[in-house]
Amino acid sequence: MSFAPIIILVEPQMAENIGMAARAMMNFGLSEMRLVAPRGGWPKKGARAAASGAVRVLEEARLFASAREAIADLNFVLATTARERGQMKRVWSPQEGLREARRRLEAGEKAGILFGRERTGLENEEISLADGIITFPVNPAFSSLNLAQAVLLTGYEWFGLGNDAAALRFGDEPSPMAARESVASFFDYLEAELDAVNFYPPDKRQIMARNMRDIFLRRELTEQDVRSIRGALRALIEGRRLRKP
Repeated sequence: MSFAPIIILVEPQMAENIGMAARAMMNFGLSEMRLVAPRGGWPKKGARAAASGAVRVLEEARLFASAREAIADLNFVLATTARERGQMKRVWSPQEGLREARRRLEAGEKAGILFGRERTGLENEEISLADGIITFPVNPAFSSLNLAQAVLLTGYEWFGLGNDAAALRFGDEPSPMAARESVASFFDYLEAELDAVNFYPPDKRQIMARNMRDIFLRRELTEQDVRSIRGALRALIEGRRLRKP
């Protein structure tokens, strides 16, 4: 595994965009690509030609059925989007977000960056599983970026960090951060239990669930955090059930 964030393309449609994204990755030292349900299947005709020699990225790309599966083993995830989407997410510039990703990688964690569909971008549910959002400073009157362009800009900022990571120093050995599947499983458990007691108003269920996810994600949960919180909730829930007459 290379010392770099993983590039995750969610339901990319055009073979040329996938190929050009691979080319951009190789330009700036990013080598691991994950593809989530590419439209029309994979491999796609035209991707290799558009990669212009960066075929190794395409040949080693891993396929996943959903964004959640693609980030399951990651500890830190950034979502790229042109707008905040009404979620209580930390919003970073590309420099800030990638510097944080490098810090996490230095600490032995795995990091990834989600890129959305060419026409519609990432869905709110997918963004809700990320630790934060990165947005690119572009002309507000015309903020649309091509998928491959977004990967190129991300790679440029990553490469621009250069050897700055050498200046980062860590004190005590940090606790291992929770893998994203552990966090997502905890969210499933919590939301199911809240559904069972009619906690969510029907018309606000989705946004309340997303906002609650953000509360926990801002905590930068470790594996121990997830186990402890889930265990405490289970004790409360099951204890109350047992006490019912």
